Amino acid sequence: MRPAAPLAALLLVWASACSGGTGGQARTLHIGVDLPITGPEARAAIPALDGIRFFVQQHPKLDGFAVSLVVSDDAAGGPANPALGVGNVQSFLADPLLVAMLGPFDAAVARREIPVANALALAMVSPATGSPCLTRDDYLPAALNPSRVVITCRAASLPSGSDLRPSHLNNFFRLTTTDDLQGPAAADYASRQLHLLRVAVVSDHETYGQALADGFSARFLHLGGTVVAHLDEDPAVKQADPTLFLQAAKAAGAQALYFGGTAATGACTLRKQMEQVFDPGEATPFLGGDGLIDPACLREAGANSAGIFATAPIVDAASLPAAAGLIAAYKRTYPNAADYGPYTVLAYDSAAVLYQAIDRAIRLAGGELPVRGNVVSQLSAAGLAGATGTIGFDSAGDTINRIVSIYEPSAADPVATWRHVDSVDYRTTPPY
Repeated sequence: MRPAAPLAALLLVWASACSGGTGGQARTLHIGVDLPITGPEARAAIPALDGIRFFVQQHPKLDGFAVSLVVSDDAAGGPANPALGVGNVQSFLADPLLVAMLGPFDAAVARREIPVANALALAMVSPATGSPCLTRDDYLPAALNPSRVVITCRAASLPSGSDLRPSHLNNFFRLTTTDDLQGPAAADYASRQLHLLRVAVVSDHETYGQALADGFSARFLHLGGTVVAHLDEDPAVKQADPTLFLQAAKAAGAQALYFGGTAATGACTLRKQMEQVFDPGEATPFLGGDGLIDPACLREAGANSAGIFATAPIVDAASLPAAAGLIAAYKRTYPNAADYGPYTVLAYDSAAVLYQAIDRAIRLAGGELPVRGNVVSQLSAAGLAGATGTIGFDSAGDTINRIVSIYEPSAADPVATWRHVDSVDYRTTPPY
């Protein structure tokens, strides 16, 4: 990977490159954007789209080309739909002026889109999507499994990163780190910041939730903690009253509970039930992954919302002094509170690093519209000092900025914001 270049310096290069003109009407290049801009994920996806738009508004030309976004929705008013995502990518591929794309937002959509884009060397840069199997063949490393056995993607009933790349070359890059770091990050926070020694663990019997629980347990044990009880809730099997489990966990000395799963699989209903057994609120922390950062979680947890701590595999830009100026400028253009979201600045940086790659590919093409495959190769060599830190990728296309953020709700109100309380940095020392 090339050394990171400061974003301000690159913008000067681009401004200089754009100022030469073409002696007539500016030529155009297109960048595709595929996000769930309608439906339940729109509240996060639209602020991400606006982050992309804000970057392009600031940099409307690149090396004499006018940049135009081709925005497509992969949700159609419902959940993100892989079939719609594939159709959007096929439309991008049919556009001779389109050189790369930004998105998608969801792992299920990416899983279907990557092979289609890969076959024709279309670069994809996602500001989201944390599934390890989009880029790797292992779902959970041995060090993050209490049994010390690697869980492969195929064992987790998912295609591996290799399966998704018919060309055997990578074309997919992302600015969020991988979900397998969420469980360990929660364990680090529980041990080092909350000073917990004994924790009970519940998983929801789904692949994602079990991996979160395993990653938490393995790391917490490594840090000297004890998992005093573990329950795997299978919704297909009638379970005993969870109160019995909670009572047994308290009797075993549990100071907190970790839930591997989401609000949709009962996490915050369990948090509400904890009131009957444990001291409420922050006296008994409740930890989990990004699936807890959901209005439904706060509705279901009710008055016991205090003390919930959720990880997210992202850099929290609002907590970075270096991003303050950019965020202030963005909010002057997009002033409503709902216009800014956790992926806004990551999406802005996604556009920035893609511009860098396109700029280099244009130069390789002698100033002409770049070859798509050259955009891919230049992303592989990316090095950019962005608003969220150094933007670069490893050989699999994963960000080198391996940071997990920790959030807690600011109030019990379902529409309350989640405030950033800490970050766990695995850039130099990953937990495996």
